[in-house]
Amino acid sequence: MSELTTQHRLIPPALEAVCTASAVSRVVQANLEELKQITKDDRSPVTVADYAVQAIIALSLAEHLDDKDRLIVGEEDAQALRNDDQVLIRKAVLQAVQTWKPQITEEQMLNAIDHCDHDGSSDGYWALDPIDGTKGFLRGQHYAIALGRIEDGEVVAGVMGCPNLSSEQGRPLDNNDPEGVVYAASKGAGAWEFAKCDQSSEPMRIVSSPYNPDTPLRFCESAEKGHSNRGDSGRIIDNIGTEGEPARLDSQCKYALVARGQADGYLRLPTSKEYVEKIWDHAAGLCIAQEAGAVVSDVSGKPLDFTHGARLEENRGVICAIDGLHQRIIATIDELAIAQQ
Repeated sequence: MSELTTQHRLIPPALEAVCTASAVSRVVQANLEELKQITKDDRSPVTVADYAVQAIIALSLAEHLDDKDRLIVGEEDAQALRNDDQVLIRKAVLQAVQTWKPQITEEQMLNAIDHCDHDGSSDGYWALDPIDGTKGFLRGQHYAIALGRIEDGEVVAGVMGCPNLSSEQGRPLDNNDPEGVVYAASKGAGAWEFAKCDQSSEPMRIVSSPYNPDTPLRFCESAEKGHSNRGDSGRIIDNIGTEGEPARLDSQCKYALVARGQADGYLRLPTSKEYVEKIWDHAAGLCIAQEAGAVVSDVSGKPLDFTHGARLEENRGVICAIDGLHQRIIATIDELAIAQQ
């Protein structure tokens, strides 16, 4: 990691944790059908992966960090997993964790999951989404393991595993790479790509594309229609320029595509006035995209505000786009009064 000497001091342990969790999650995803048959539950594989990844991240960080540096705001807790009717899921989670460290006990695993219960009130903590992109995971396609570091209300570092995304940008997005990639970034130190989900591989710095108003716009689209208002997205794109071929994939991997110059933007427009975005859905991706030169804000152009615990209470929607295009998107949203709807 000689090229990363200016990175945040917590990047190395975070990289190790996410790379380890990426490898384990791939094993779980490879056994989707077997898990479904054992548990008689079609959603059980992603449940197992969620819990296993959260446990591994917590346990891995605990090996290297002091208590104050390993506080985690996580998406899961182990309350339901402790119930008797979850014994098959619980055993499958433990088996997944033990592929990393066979000596881990069931109670250690459950306690590690529950360790991720911080409320976001301290000066420094992690925001973790263990499996971001549930439907993508269950389809055997894209998902992300996203770990963002928040200090004094600001995202200062992010590590994100994309276990099915190829470092080769010419590879079709519906053609999984069994080796995957991991991204790491921290404030002022750039964004970097690690091939094969291996923190010891030679990192490559990634940079977002320059804006050219004369070329077709390449936007990321979620496979899940409910994640954003596609009708309004189309209105915005049509108002700015010509739409090119979209990049269709799930999860915070979309941030990575913008960061590495494979896409120009990612629009996560509000689907209702009541919905509030969660910090773990954006912290890691935001840091990676911004350090690569992209711009991230809400639909009004305001920076995302991470000072309100687990939710982005003061923001609506998320816009991630290359510099130059981002400003045009915000102006178009205002012109079309989309943020007011």
